[in-house]
Amino acid sequence: MAGPADTDLVPHSPEEGVRDRSGLYSTARYVGARLGGSLVSLFAVIVTSFFLFRIIPGDPVDAMTHGRPVSIEQKQQLRREFGLDDPLYQQFLDYLWGVVRLDFGQSFQFSRPVTELIGERLWPTLLLVGTAVAISALIGLTLGVNGAWRHGSTSDRVNTGLALTLWSVPSFWLGLILIVVFSSTLGWFPTSGMRTEGVSGWEAVPDVAHHMVLPVVTLVAVLYAQYLMIMRSSLLDEMGSDYIVTARAKGLRDALVRRRHAVPNALLPTVTLIFVNLGFVVFGSVLVETIFSWPGLGQLFYSGLNVPDLPLVQGLFVFFSAAVILMNLLADLLYPVIDPRVRP
Repeated sequence: MAGPADTDLVPHSPEEGVRDRSGLYSTARYVGARLGGSLVSLFAVIVTSFFLFRIIPGDPVDAMTHGRPVSIEQKQQLRREFGLDDPLYQQFLDYLWGVVRLDFGQSFQFSRPVTELIGERLWPTLLLVGTAVAISALIGLTLGVNGAWRHGSTSDRVNTGLALTLWSVPSFWLGLILIVVFSSTLGWFPTSGMRTEGVSGWEAVPDVAHHMVLPVVTLVAVLYAQYLMIMRSSLLDEMGSDYIVTARAKGLRDALVRRRHAVPNALLPTVTLIFVNLGFVVFGSVLVETIFSWPGLGQLFYSGLNVPDLPLVQGLFVFFSAAVILMNLLADLLYPVIDPRVRP
């Protein structure tokens, strides 16, 4: 009679070994294809960013010296310092080599490295837009689940109509309305900035939160409809599935059927949206940050476009796009783990 140790010595069948190798090969091919596609997309973004911002009308040197007594010789010296008088192909090669070294050059208007500026402005954007995305997902998914489960009810129609209306409203217009009503008229919230001058230490926490209210409300009002509509649509599709009918036929309570069976499967299509929005967190909202003078990457990008500050806008564009591409890649790699039906 074989003991436990003897059973470990029993060789696996050849078919099992073939299946294991086939599964590893399929997984490696899937990961390699997604990674290769992401690298191609990133390279396309890098090339596009160089040529895209060079078609923006305006001369950076003229913009920076506007209203100042600067001679033609001094302007030419500035162009040489910025590398703007080099042939276009030489500028492109220098730019590619800088990107490989994660060096996006020196900002024209700030006279500082672009990577340093991005590092300084990243935290305010993560705080503002990350908070807005988290609140939007919570509100949207909750209302989407309730709306699908009570499809056609008054609350479903009201919530869906309100979400679609806010989704169609331009964020800059909504932000201006909130400033006029709650700042200029009522005086409840500050109109701009991240904190009050002179406030520091633990006192800065409620002060920053106070400054965040209006821009966060603006972003949430525009964003949460995406989660609501996708969650509502996905759950409506799941509600007609056989396993839902079977679970109800067994006598399970509706709340249990929804929580344990319907919602987990309906969440799968929202995974990609959540990851994409996480990628956009570093991008922030150019218009919202500009309107509320929030010192983040969005406002930095807007100020770079006005010059135009080519190293700054190119570096930010690549940084934003790389974040979105990375989040898409993570979503593609995690999706088969969450949903066995799409495993390679």
